[in-house]
Amino acid sequence: MLMTEKKYKFWFCTGSQDLYGDECLAHVAEHAKIIVEKLNESGVLPYEVVWKPTLITNELIRKTFNEANIDDECAGVITWMHTFSPAKSWILGLQEFRKPLLHLHTQFNMEIPYDTIDMDFMNENQSAHGDREYGHIVSRMRIERKVVVGHWSDPVVVGKIASWMRTAVGIMESSHIRVMRVADNMRNVAVTEGDKVEAQIKFGWEVDAYPVNEIADYVKDVAKGDVDALVDEYYILLEGRDPEEFKKHVAVQAQIELGFERFLKEKNYQAIVTHFGDLGALKQLPGLAIQRLMEKGYGFGAEGDWKTAAMVRLMKIMTAGMKDAKGTSMMEDYTYNLVPGKEGILQSHMLEVCPSVADGKPAIKVCPLSMGEREDPARLVFTSKTGPAIATSLVDLGDRFRLIINDVDCKKVEKPMPKLPVGSAFWTPQPDLATGAEAWILAGGAHHTAFTYDLTAEQMGDWAAAMGIEAVYIDKDTTIRNFKNELRWNEIAFRR
Repeated sequence: MLMTEKKYKFWFCTGSQDLYGDECLAHVAEHAKIIVEKLNESGVLPYEVVWKPTLITNELIRKTFNEANIDDECAGVITWMHTFSPAKSWILGLQEFRKPLLHLHTQFNMEIPYDTIDMDFMNENQSAHGDREYGHIVSRMRIERKVVVGHWSDPVVVGKIASWMRTAVGIMESSHIRVMRVADNMRNVAVTEGDKVEAQIKFGWEVDAYPVNEIADYVKDVAKGDVDALVDEYYILLEGRDPEEFKKHVAVQAQIELGFERFLKEKNYQAIVTHFGDLGALKQLPGLAIQRLMEKGYGFGAEGDWKTAAMVRLMKIMTAGMKDAKGTSMMEDYTYNLVPGKEGILQSHMLEVCPSVADGKPAIKVCPLSMGEREDPARLVFTSKTGPAIATSLVDLGDRFRLIINDVDCKKVEKPMPKLPVGSAFWTPQPDLATGAEAWILAGGAHHTAFTYDLTAEQMGDWAAAMGIEAVYIDKDTTIRNFKNELRWNEIAFRR
């Protein structure tokens, strides 16, 4: 993937005080080092944890947090109070801290040492006390953080830390996302538009538009030898066409891919938006080219949808390096299957579905496209993997952003679709099609989604919380009555 596997690290900061003497502080440091060592040895965490000296004074806490702020490799801080740590000592450091924060509510020992426990042990091992003092000040200061509770050796706890790390990296990388829009939004379409200035304030995204022919010039300048070499990499299914004619159509997409990628790299963009209504000098609507760029880690949104492009890029970052990842893509709700007991939504787009979600090896097909008024574009055709996933939609409600997160179950369709020349997925939204679709519409969800098998609703909700925006969940527990009430409450809670 492109620029998605950075060597981030997370600092482990332990709180205490000098009330209990040097021997106690030595134990605190030793215990924290052991926890860090075991977390790193677990093989579960996607990023390294770095031990930091015990924090016992206002000055040291403030200095450490500010060092974390300016360290480009530090993606967040994990805090734990081994003993009692007076919360006022943390105020200045927390006020100046600007990165993701996790509060690990744990203790070194798993079990109470019934036969030997005394007051020295109680004073030294009082995370149940110290973490509540620390937690109070973070809540009073209205600072967003993740709280994970349980013994540090518990695989569930380690898994929660690992999950949060990916969210934290998404928070950090959000401010580095730059979206290049080829042309503008599709005329008269509302949901794909939004306040780009407010998006930069909230998320750090830069969204810029370019005339289509400026990027078409980059495509035109791609050398034929480079195009031929890329075409030779493609897996080609001829579909009964004349081989030379077929290869000619595929070569157009290869040239677009190389030209687009050069433009994106030179101008430092990580996501791209195209529009079938404004293709300028391009010979085809970018299809195969966009699919390949998404597979490399770029975000994409169609018809001017810069929010989906940025969200797809964000998800690509958050899932970077994930073992056995099943894929992330832009999707669009197309058509329903309303047969009782077999309900679901067929998802696709005109051409641009990322092959990372494909079940098996995709085929290249060249088929007519009624939109765009250009020659037949080449595209990768496949059906998606099965299993649980999430579909998300970031919408601008005028006075605020809302992230809608829907748990979905991806399935195989009942029969093959031999005449459908696009990548596709078929899913049933939780809790069922009728409730899920009604809740989605009530929330103002878009027809484009940023979709992934590899992240959870909790992770995306944590990202939204860190960004200071509203998130609503549609899942197995959703009822329309409660969902409507939640939307009403949010009108007050998230008003700008």
